[in-house]
Amino acid sequence: MRVVTLLGYPAILLAFAAHQLAHGAAWEPVVTFTLAAFGVIPLAQLMGQATEHLASRVGPTWGGLLNATFGNAAELIIAIIALTKGLNEVVKASLTGSILGNLLLVAGGAMLAGGWGRVQQRFNPRAAEANAGLLTIAVAAMLTPAIFHFTAERLHDRQIVEHEWAVSLGTGIVLLAVYALGLLFTLRTHRHLFSVAGHGAERDHAAGWSVRRSAGMLLLASAGIGMVAELLVGAAASVAASFGWSPVFVGVVLLAVIGNAAEHSTAVTLAWNDDMDTAMTITYQSSLQIALFVTPALVFVSAALVAFGVDSAAHLDLVFTPLEVVAVMLSVLTVVVLGMNGRTNWFEGALLLGLYLILAIAFFFVPVPPVAACEL
Repeated sequence: MRVVTLLGYPAILLAFAAHQLAHGAAWEPVVTFTLAAFGVIPLAQLMGQATEHLASRVGPTWGGLLNATFGNAAELIIAIIALTKGLNEVVKASLTGSILGNLLLVAGGAMLAGGWGRVQQRFNPRAAEANAGLLTIAVAAMLTPAIFHFTAERLHDRQIVEHEWAVSLGTGIVLLAVYALGLLFTLRTHRHLFSVAGHGAERDHAAGWSVRRSAGMLLLASAGIGMVAELLVGAAASVAASFGWSPVFVGVVLLAVIGNAAEHSTAVTLAWNDDMDTAMTITYQSSLQIALFVTPALVFVSAALVAFGVDSAAHLDLVFTPLEVVAVMLSVLTVVVLGMNGRTNWFEGALLLGLYLILAIAFFFVPVPPVAACEL
């Protein structure tokens, strides 16, 4: 891993060099995308180290929330850049992929790594119960606009686009309010329910980074990921077109996996060190932030881009495809069932990873719509 991390920093410079010097070459998008994705690894590792040091000082709840916030900064930056290019379907797919990646790939990897060689690991079941309720609301928020779309379509609604936009705006406002209330519940009014530290949460503070240094490293890593985001989005469209991939697969799997690199590396490291409480908090908080904060925030960002007359920008609605909605529903249901008892083992991690692979295979074979093929 150390070798991969060391090689990742020059990969960032090589990605920018390949994009600038060989722009227009047939091989350039693939090389640029690969190098840029590879360059995210050391930045994610740096972010993970800083967050782990912060978590040892502020506790698993705040530590997981901080990691989720900085980890999701990559997804937010990538999505905003895609919105400016009019790639709304890719944005919605990347949001879906981020939720799936956190609930299945990140949590599954953490359970597998932390549970290997141990009978079981424990985390706060009360936190899991509260987060399960929020995840259910997130599923409802994805399902309702989709149901409205198919209902309005069957009723031949002549103003379906305007009505879908109104439903998306209203849903976004409610989601932001629910997310704010969730933070108030977990971090203030009922924080005593979430203050149970994991078995591995006790660390030597003297040997760790200071709060100032950890926060500085988090900001530095986030800025670095933001610089690479432009290359990733621009190259992803060309790579998808050259390989005949649908924009849904690009968003759900490729961009989402890259965006989740920070959470994945940190959660697996924490679980390996027997701090499953913080690892699961990262998983839940990352998913909830994407569903309840980042998604509605992007709806309003798209409105601002359209209002300011940004070329190619269009209103982002919350009408997800049936496959995306069902995938999130299955993921939430599986995670809730496996995590309600506050105990995990490596086999449960393998089950989550297995479900992620099944969904990834399904998204891979989604056909490319003619319009999307022209856009890409």
